[in-house]
Amino acid sequence: MMFWRCLCCISKFDERPEISVSNNNDYPWEIYSLKELLHATNNFHNDNKIGEGGFGSVYWGRTSKGVEAIMSISCVAVKRLKAMSPKAEMEFAVEVEILGRVRHKNLLGLRGFYAGGDERLIVYDYMPNHSLITHLHGRLTEDCLLDWPRRMSIVLGSAEGLSYLHHEVNPHIIHRDIKASNVLLDNQFQAKVADFGFAKLIPDGVTHLTTRVKGTLGYLAPEYAMWGKVSDSCDVYSFGILLLEIISAKKPLEKLQGGVKRDIMQWATPYVQKGAFDHIADPRLEGKYKLDELKLVVMIAMRCTDHNPENRPSMIEVVQWLKGGLTRKKEIGHVIGKAKEDNGGDEENDTDYYEGSAIDEFDDKRKAWKATKVR
Repeated sequence: MMFWRCLCCISKFDERPEISVSNNNDYPWEIYSLKELLHATNNFHNDNKIGEGGFGSVYWGRTSKGVEAIMSISCVAVKRLKAMSPKAEMEFAVEVEILGRVRHKNLLGLRGFYAGGDERLIVYDYMPNHSLITHLHGRLTEDCLLDWPRRMSIVLGSAEGLSYLHHEVNPHIIHRDIKASNVLLDNQFQAKVADFGFAKLIPDGVTHLTTRVKGTLGYLAPEYAMWGKVSDSCDVYSFGILLLEIISAKKPLEKLQGGVKRDIMQWATPYVQKGAFDHIADPRLEGKYKLDELKLVVMIAMRCTDHNPENRPSMIEVVQWLKGGLTRKKEIGHVIGKAKEDNGGDEENDTDYYEGSAIDEFDDKRKAWKATKVR
């Protein structure tokens, strides 16, 4: 049974045994024993399970290490990988390696790990508000509707975490699996990008790699899905899909009648071309959002999901646009969207034009902004 408790509802676990952790100065994290983690999770009891996926399962547990907080800081999440295989071993090693390198307020923190025999366990900070997907499409959709300010905070936090991976860590890190279920929410609903099992380290001077395709359908950049060419712009594309998902609560891939599948770009683009941005907003918000912010986020999503990776912005630019638009609304003006009709396949007249002063302010490197083609 999945565990979907709010932050205020976990006192029932208070009487469960706590664990201590071993200190080892050779590592920036803690080395746990199997006995400690079994004790903490009640022998990986089903009642402690808070998530499950292709990698394995995630369990809630308690640790005695930490400060005086009695909620999330005293709790841990333990990822237990499925039966060991070369693939699982690689994903475990990659995730521990990546998480050991990064420190950022919008990335999920690593507490420690255990590796022995056939068990591979990774211990994280516990996120009491679960993943973004549970609020958009899951069990918490009705109980805890994300209001507009929280959604904008999640958008900006996720962007800052991704920008840190792309531009501040050396070697740079490509996540390769940006999606709603990999954005976790702490007790203040601050975004934490998580799950680095598919991540790639990119040395300086290397623009892209060719590799086996990993990730989730609906979020994959075209050049990656078709040819396995991975670069930081692949993460940018996935982030653009995530933006539309956050503001609309639409799934990236939707099954229509007759088994036909429609992706979120196919759904959103006609509204953008008509300037009907209000049709993109989650109807459960009942109009309680800032229209200028909605327009800005939609237009950033359009830029991020350009089919040509060279036309996509960097995450640094995305963060600048978001900060400019979300904190200096008077300078935004408004975003105007108008689509020129296709008159017989003339490429010059088959272009969608958009203007947005908030984005223009930071777009000196891309003068083509006023002639951005939406595909």
